[in-house]
Amino acid sequence: MLTDRVRTSCRSVIERASFVRIDEVSLRRLAREFPRERFVVPPVPAEFDEHRAMRVLAADAINFGSGYHDVVRKLPGLSGARTMHTHLNRYVDATGPLTDQRLMALTPTDCSQIFGQELDGGALEELITRFAMAFNDLGRFVYERGGTAGSVLETIGTSAVGLAESLTAMPFYVDRENYFGYPVSFYKRAQITAAELHRRHLWHFDDLDQLTGFADNLVPHVLRIEGGLIVDDDLVARIGRGDQLAPGSPEEVELRAAAVVGVEELVTRINDPRVWAMHVDEWLWERGGERRYKALRRPRSRSVFY
Repeated sequence: MLTDRVRTSCRSVIERASFVRIDEVSLRRLAREFPRERFVVPPVPAEFDEHRAMRVLAADAINFGSGYHDVVRKLPGLSGARTMHTHLNRYVDATGPLTDQRLMALTPTDCSQIFGQELDGGALEELITRFAMAFNDLGRFVYERGGTAGSVLETIGTSAVGLAESLTAMPFYVDRENYFGYPVSFYKRAQITAAELHRRHLWHFDDLDQLTGFADNLVPHVLRIEGGLIVDDDLVARIGRGDQLAPGSPEEVELRAAAVVGVEELVTRINDPRVWAMHVDEWLWERGGERRYKALRRPRSRSVFY
């Protein structure tokens, strides 16, 4: 199963890691701070809406590019990620619902206009071109499965892991790396898509507890600031200077693997069957928006996976 591969391979990375290690004392303290009352809530019945579901699929298709946020033109007061999602929402609100055909037809020029970024021949153009490719891939993916978000979800039924598996038919969802010859799985965006559909009460899944943490660059940053991750001093200095980490490099893989393992360790210490990895991940991600975390640079890597 996809999520088993993520857990097993990430733990194997941390067992042999050179740049990152887990601090259990700090994780125990952090686990005591988890706000159960915010996340352990009665379920809300799902009410499917085709247009809203397609918007979620599209937003998650371009839910990457944090390594480019040092160069993107941001909207006032918004982060790079929220800037992109705001632009996408404004575009859909202005032009109408997304469809498989519209997604397949979008070009880099279209995306440049949608997201308010220049085709500059450099990093911005690379990001916007990747957005167009992601939309095109999603359009074909939906078309081949009946042409609607509803037909995609009906195919997988109520399995969040099944949805994640199906999304890996698109290249930008094949979130795997090679760590000294050992295959490592993350599948961040493939998994978070199911979580987002659930959070927006659009679809019911029976196995959300099986999802892992969503390995990006913000969760390991928060865990490091909290002391839950001990990171090599030289790597901390490189991150602090704003150096880009090469995608798939040992240090980049170790940081993402540590995020997955750190979330799993927190779930174990919280010790409540109603608290899942997706809850802990969301809590840490939200904390990352606080001033004390934003005051320090987080790891940057120009990847299509986060």
